[in-house]
Amino acid sequence: MNLLKSSQAGTLESSDIMILIEPVEENSGRKIEVSSSVMLHYGDNIKQLINKVLDSFDIKDIHLIANDKGALEPTILARCETAILRALNQQKGTLL
Repeated sequence: MNLLKSSQAGTLESSDIMILIEPVEENSGRKIEVSSSVMLHYGDNIKQLINKVLDSFDIKDIHLIANDKGALEPTILARCETAILRALNQQKGTLL
């Protein structure tokens, strides 16, 4: 699936994660950048969760920046999904 525009979801507050995504050229792959206050302990898990959401939407080409402040798994999944839906113009029920 191809993204239509750049988008973001989340905040830089404690226990949250900000996800910024932008479309890239087709066949350029996934570029995922993660910074986290808990990177040493949970960095790999955060990347796995992000890739899980990208796989569920069949997104192969993306630039994603995640700035984590200790978010739990459900928050990471929700923020990724929201940013993707916004980039696809498919999010319903918001003012954006």
